[in-house]
Amino acid sequence: MIARALFAVFALALAACTSGPVAPDWQADAHSALGRFTSAYLSGHSRLAESDFARARSELARTGRLDLVARAELVRCGVRVASLEFNEFNEFDECPRFAALARDADAAELAYASFLNGQPADPALLPQHYRAVLDGGQAALDSIEAPLPRLIAAGVLLRSGRLAPADIDLAVDTASAQGWRRPLLAWLGVQAELAEKTGDHEMAARARRRSELVSGSR
Repeated sequence: MIARALFAVFALALAACTSGPVAPDWQADAHSALGRFTSAYLSGHSRLAESDFARARSELARTGRLDLVARAELVRCGVRVASLEFNEFNEFDECPRFAALARDADAAELAYASFLNGQPADPALLPQHYRAVLDGGQAALDSIEAPLPRLIAAGVLLRSGRLAPADIDLAVDTASAQGWRRPLLAWLGVQAELAEKTGDHEMAARARRRSELVSGSR
């Protein structure tokens, strides 16, 4: 499931690099390591996640393909958006590691980076499941079947101030169903904060009890 949820452009690029029926070792190793990174990161295992990402980046660096390394950085950025990660200034992460490689990225990667940062992006250059999010249509998140892209889209909508209250509940339910500790804790925090603002103290208390259970403090 994790492998299928990885950024589609990255997967297509790797497939395009094969010259025969057998994929080169670096391709299989990089794809596997990125899958492990994503799973570990969403589960809240930071040290393991960083180790797996370093392995993936190292395998891609063997090719001398700056564009492939840039796409890997977008995978990292995507899971951070899904998990509502902030930088040291308590602001949404602007994907600085991708920015350092942006000059060697193509139009699709640049569009995806803009999308992740909550900035305007050409819908035609994005994966199909994100286009409804840009259009701002009703039930845009519901239309995204895969859980990781759905959480990424929810994070984008939150950082751009366009996330509906019902979408917060959907994000919580999505992370909960997958057992993804890191984004679940983040989205439960958003749910509790909104509930407090709207006077739903019972919901806020329940969200906090759930957070305590997930974090192991309860």
